[in-house]
Amino acid sequence: MLTDPELMALHVQALFSHDARARLWYVNEPGGAAPAPRFFLGRTRAGNLWRFRADLPERLVEALEALCADEPVDTELHRPPRYMAAYVRLLDMHGPVQELWMGPAYHFTAIPEPSRPLLAVTAENAEILRGSFDALIADLPAWQPFVALVEEGRAVSICRSVRITAAAHEAGVETLPEFRGRGYAPEVVAGWAQLVRSQGAIPLYSTSWENTASQAVANKLHLVMYGADLEIR
Repeated sequence: MLTDPELMALHVQALFSHDARARLWYVNEPGGAAPAPRFFLGRTRAGNLWRFRADLPERLVEALEALCADEPVDTELHRPPRYMAAYVRLLDMHGPVQELWMGPAYHFTAIPEPSRPLLAVTAENAEILRGSFDALIADLPAWQPFVALVEEGRAVSICRSVRITAAAHEAGVETLPEFRGRGYAPEVVAGWAQLVRSQGAIPLYSTSWENTASQAVANKLHLVMYGADLEIR
């Protein structure tokens, strides 16, 4: 059984590409074009982990790291970090803060068996995404495993791997608006997690504090929160 700090380390490795100094470069997604946040803080009840983007000046990194080293380990992960305002202030001096993102990160202690039939989507049956998730077809080979719940010949709820390493995959789940509220999202997430486990990797699930629907999916699947993220761009 992995510890919470070990899960957080797998999480950040899956989210972003790193250099030899463990500095961040890009979001780990097909094409890798989106820059990583300038600052990442992952908190768990057993310790914190922090990362800085590779293009930050060393003096700024040193100032941020001093605060991170003093950031208390908190059992109430829904609370903001003690030094959040100071992190924002320091980064704002380097360049205007564009986005601040926070949210919980979960892992599976058990994976329930889906109660509805699901389809593993590959290039061979990609037509099932037409009329619902067309934009995902071009990069379909990169989003594997990819699971869909199908109604009337088209995918209406999907879960796929959106950040991938050999050790862990992060879930990306989406349901068409007219099919929400029917319990489809937990089904496809469970089916996806089973496939990730079958490949010898760890399925992980994370979201924002504002996304209560996504947190409800985690609750229905009895996922366990191992940490909370702070990202500042």
